[in-house]
Amino acid sequence: MNTTTLPSTQRAGPPCPWRGLPLLRAMYRDYLGFTSGLQRDHGDVVAMRIGPERSLDLFHPDDVRTALVDHADHLVRWERGVSVLSQAFGQGLLVAEGDAWRRQRRMLAPGFQPRRVQGYAALMVDAAREALDGALPPGTRQAVLPMEDLFNALTMDVIMRTLFSSRAPAVARAAAQATQVLSQEALQEMFWPFSLPDWLPLPHKAAKRRALGVLNGLVDGEIAARRALPVEQAPSDDLLAMLLAVRDEDGSALNAAEVHDQCMVMFQAGHETTATALLWWAWLMAGHPEAAARAQQEVDAVLQGRDPAAADAQALPWLGATLKEAMRLYPPVAAIMTRRVRRPFELRGQVVPAGTLLRITPWVIQRDARWFAQPAAFVPERFLGDTSSQPRSAWMPFGVGPRVCIGQHFALLEMTLVAAMLLQRFTLHRVPGEADPVPRMHVTLRPAGVLRLGVGRR
Repeated sequence: MNTTTLPSTQRAGPPCPWRGLPLLRAMYRDYLGFTSGLQRDHGDVVAMRIGPERSLDLFHPDDVRTALVDHADHLVRWERGVSVLSQAFGQGLLVAEGDAWRRQRRMLAPGFQPRRVQGYAALMVDAAREALDGALPPGTRQAVLPMEDLFNALTMDVIMRTLFSSRAPAVARAAAQATQVLSQEALQEMFWPFSLPDWLPLPHKAAKRRALGVLNGLVDGEIAARRALPVEQAPSDDLLAMLLAVRDEDGSALNAAEVHDQCMVMFQAGHETTATALLWWAWLMAGHPEAAARAQQEVDAVLQGRDPAAADAQALPWLGATLKEAMRLYPPVAAIMTRRVRRPFELRGQVVPAGTLLRITPWVIQRDARWFAQPAAFVPERFLGDTSSQPRSAWMPFGVGPRVCIGQHFALLEMTLVAAMLLQRFTLHRVPGEADPVPRMHVTLRPAGVLRLGVGRR
């Protein structure tokens, strides 16, 4: 087949005066609105030039698969994104490329298989029980709660227990706050061509230094304490034990820096994305009482008042559908890290040149009426029927291709258990007079302000 190599400027896209700087400003101010406008105005493959960079935004699920699955080995992660994230997460699985990434993925994958993940269910349930039973003061029937604080603390407690076999609520709260600071700072820095030194006496730099100090101190302290324990006293079934014990095909272990970096990644990826998904799910359920009542009836019928277990997740299809629909409307990672084309490949009969940047935005793809009828509506039923006619990558909250989130089974199990236990205990409602939350891009998709819900005991 003959193909033509076309520079990205010959594809559909907006005008790029002043080397695209007005586009960059618009993207910075409202990334989600900006990318939604690109797809609406210019179609599924949109070309832009910003500064020296030529880029394509891909909005069709088939094109996403062509790039991230069929030609994954032609791509690397955008250098600026890697540089920013590596400041906090070193060269862990979230950041590593090439042979280093393949080695880490190969070594860690067995620890995140569904059967292994199910072994953490009891720890997830213990953390959820403690957080939810203490959510309302004793004797209080209902209250208005900042839900972000609840879910941040709960999911960080899960990570502390499953990663370190540790139960330290105050430490978990401090770690949750630190990850939020680093997430916000990381997105801000990605819009600049370089990072200012962290030692500068600026308020946001001071906040970043404190956050890094909290997480590095916590991780280093836990690793040191574990290494100091006699073998017979050390936990053998948590994630840190897995990181210390895992061996590659040649018998090599993760070195000290790799163990540290993987722990840092687990704090961010294992806590923040799950807390974000639960936050938006709770808001949607509070606004759709019929869907919430149906989920409560399902939970009550299956669990009969007992705590859930890993095996119960499959018996809660409606609850699972509400979680999936929440992640469709509000994907925790609303934009996948930009990719750099290092070797040309064909897309729609044209060759994408080496050097092109590819941007993929699940927020836009998952709200496309071609794949999801009533795309802005909360319709969990869509995940109960036959979805075989839907493009394979139309729903992609965990990514697509070889770099799909390694912790997706962990996250889905945790979200299901926490959601079931919340519905056992409480009803949710929106606070009259409060405006709907406005989504804002950090590393994850967070409300611009405090999201409060009314919580009442059942």
